Amino acid sequence: MAKRRTAAQPAPEPEPDPEPEYEDYDDEEEERPRRRRFPIALIIIVVFLALVVAAGWQVLQLYNEVGGRTGSLGDEVTVTIEEGANANQIARQLAKAGIVEHEWLFRAYAQYSGKAGDLQPGEITLRSGMSYNDILQQLSQQRVFRKTVTVTFPEGYTAVAIAQLMEENGLCTASDFLACANGDAYTEKDGSEAVADFSDYDFWNQIPDNEGRLLRCEGYLFPETYEFFEDDTIENYVRTFYNQFQKVISGLTDQIDANPDDCINSIDDAVILASFIQEEAGLESEDYKVSACFHNRLESDDPQWADHRLESNASSYITNDADNNYLWNSPMAEYMGWVEAGAIPEEVLAAYDTYRISGLPAGAISNPGKAAIEAALNPDQEYIDEGYYFFVTGNPNGDYPGEYFYAKTADEHVANVAKAGW
Repeated sequence: MAKRRTAAQPAPEPEPDPEPEYEDYDDEEEERPRRRRFPIALIIIVVFLALVVAAGWQVLQLYNEVGGRTGSLGDEVTVTIEEGANANQIARQLAKAGIVEHEWLFRAYAQYSGKAGDLQPGEITLRSGMSYNDILQQLSQQRVFRKTVTVTFPEGYTAVAIAQLMEENGLCTASDFLACANGDAYTEKDGSEAVADFSDYDFWNQIPDNEGRLLRCEGYLFPETYEFFEDDTIENYVRTFYNQFQKVISGLTDQIDANPDDCINSIDDAVILASFIQEEAGLESEDYKVSACFHNRLESDDPQWADHRLESNASSYITNDADNNYLWNSPMAEYMGWVEAGAIPEEVLAAYDTYRISGLPAGAISNPGKAAIEAALNPDQEYIDEGYYFFVTGNPNGDYPGEYFYAKTADEHVANVAKAGW
């Protein structure tokens, strides 16, 4: 019997592979980058290279210092090498003057080059940025050593006192100094006859040739500490004072033009009034108040001051022989011969006696400092407005030595004088 053929049975579907088993994990942990340790060796290499670069840069800077600046040099600086100065002292002096940057480097280079013992004294002009070789070459050249004298001139010194101090320091005679400073004929130190021309100074051209003026230079020999060359000319000595005055006054001239109705109408007016402030006050704390009193006397409409008199005891009325009075007992009186004559010429009194004349006298009575000049131009406004006219200082031997007392009326002033111990 034939077998019954059956339809082919489909092949059984394969069973799916079992899902792999995974451990639980945190998504955030999967995304966090893994930390890597920075190699310590690399840090050491970077630091070492930085040190090498810094050291190389410093060496390059020192090399450029020795070899000189490739660009433009600095301004000229004049230094005076003292007699007997050694390489160490000279290196210190050059570093202080800004000519070399490293004192130790220049000192070492001078020794290494063998020129440390060849450096010569004298005045020399150098510039920052020069090569060490150029500096040493100039320092090694023979120069004429110019000795200097340093002299201090106190504020309030008269022109005669300044001239006498110049003579005492062996720089020139007092008479030749004064003649030169006044623009008169004088004898220079080399024996030649000369007349100095100071017309290059603006202030000099503005000094009036007013009648009775004793010294043209009075008030303009600016008090300061100066260093003079012993072998310099008298004219250069005078110019030292005038240069400083021009420098100091250059920033104050605008104040004169700003107050045309003031009693100060010129630089000469400012210098004259400042000389009285210098003599009567002499303390910066009091200069402006004393200036206010003087301004009130010269400008007030008060009937008591209708004559606008300065009335300063510094010129020429004195109450005692110890007063510092320009006409009676200052070096000026002796220089002019008034002491021997026993009297001051009438024409001088007519020009300088502030108790007899109206306004400012013919000239200054001393050489004031900057503070007194500024006070002359800027009196204390409160004392101006309140009408102060009088002042007196305490007697050094009294209860109020050096203290200032101010008053508006003559009666108040009399009371202050008694209180001050006079």
